[in-house]
Amino acid sequence: MNALSPEQAAQAIQTICTKYAALALPAALADERACPDNVEGAVRQACLRLGFVPIDADCLAAAWQRQTARTGQFNPRAWPSDPQDFGMAPWPRPNAFAPCPQHLGLYAVLPDAAWVGRMARAGVPTLQLRFKSDDESAIKREVTSAVQSVQGTGSLLFINDHWQAAIDAGAYGVHLGQEDIEALHPHEVQALRDAGLRLGLSTHGYAEMMRADRHSPSYLALGAVFPTTLKRMATAAQGTGRLQAYAQLMQAYPLVAIGGIDPSRMPEVLASAVGSVAVVRAIIGADHPEQAARELSEQIASRLRI
Repeated sequence: MNALSPEQAAQAIQTICTKYAALALPAALADERACPDNVEGAVRQACLRLGFVPIDADCLAAAWQRQTARTGQFNPRAWPSDPQDFGMAPWPRPNAFAPCPQHLGLYAVLPDAAWVGRMARAGVPTLQLRFKSDDESAIKREVTSAVQSVQGTGSLLFINDHWQAAIDAGAYGVHLGQEDIEALHPHEVQALRDAGLRLGLSTHGYAEMMRADRHSPSYLALGAVFPTTLKRMATAAQGTGRLQAYAQLMQAYPLVAIGGIDPSRMPEVLASAVGSVAVVRAIIGADHPEQAARELSEQIASRLRI
């Protein structure tokens, strides 16, 4: 079933927008095309009205059409959450990066090696060095120092952006943004795999999750969940409704929620079934960072039972 009458299309759009209001964002878009006469068109209009950006609306419309073909009926009350309906390859995969724990726990994003060492000694399970510099020698020194600072602790260290320095220093893994991974040549991506590094990728919606999935990374970061001023975001904050939908679809991966998350928001974030929560200011902006880290780790661990 693909064709819809105008009445069926209108009813489907209304049903989707009503049932999935928790996924809506304020910046709803209007579809200027004619009234849809098929499943994909109706779903696309509904998703635009819910505030999904066009590329995500297209991704959802195609997935809903595949779900309709697979099940033999169009159900506007069944939000697609089966990986095969999004064209995702089954596991195991020959191009998969080295695995990391399904539950990464508290994930602290830190500005320099001194902070990395401090939080490793405080027992934070997962750390990321986000060192901003154009000085290659400074980058190498900071990455090497950060890798050395976690030795003898139980902390797993990911290096943001500086993948070659991470390989050279023997880091546990790297974290890249969408633009970073797309800018790499295939042989550079393969170099990361061959070095045994774990790869984390940032995502901000359905289309970016699908692009990231083609690389079969070690984990996915989902966000920004809430508004954040730490970095300029190209997309609006996604909210916990969408976070839950993303987590259901991508549950084969370790998942990290990120963006504007503080202790008061932790319960609703963890209810989405992600296995990790990334924080920045909740630690480095705290009066007593080690205490804040311990409390956040305990809050996450008790919820996830890790």
